[in-house]
Amino acid sequence: MITAAADGIKEVSAPLSDADIEKLDAGDRVRITGVVYTARDAAHGRLMQLIEAGQPLPIDVRGQIIYYTGPSPARPGEIVGSIGPTTGGRMDTYTPALLALGLKATIGKGARSQPVRDAMRTHKAVYFGAIGGAGAVLSRFVKTLEIVAYEDLGTEAIRRLEVEGFPAIVVDDCRGRDLYEEGIKAYAR
Repeated sequence: MITAAADGIKEVSAPLSDADIEKLDAGDRVRITGVVYTARDAAHGRLMQLIEAGQPLPIDVRGQIIYYTGPSPARPGEIVGSIGPTTGGRMDTYTPALLALGLKATIGKGARSQPVRDAMRTHKAVYFGAIGGAGAVLSRFVKTLEIVAYEDLGTEAIRRLEVEGFPAIVVDDCRGRDLYEEGIKAYAR
């Protein structure tokens, strides 16, 4: 679901539909509330093996958001340690297959490849950017955390987070617009 807040920031919560995704434009600031799953390289490799074998995934990705992060352990009394974004491009090999299964959004840092951007257009999905280097601050938006798959991967296990007001920006929208490209063009001399 997407709603607009009085401050112009869009409120986002999964599950997301095609209609929700169409309401997001490159450059939109968002606050994400609700369920977000974490997965990095090792978990994506395992998910891809299941996809290629035609087997069910350990999580239903339809309408969901995957955050590319491997959180550090929580200090006593805290839910999670630092939980900053990993470079999205590292998951580019796997992302089109997940988008084809109904994944609607990913969160990371850095640019995505053209095949991923094409898949976002085809399957109506977006890529959110989170602030790299701000993992300790981002941990404040995590309200619950549980490992749901691949516990043996340690920090790269798939986790189910409940977040509230998690800040991000739409980097790539479902129409093929890319905030990084637009920013470079706007400030090129």
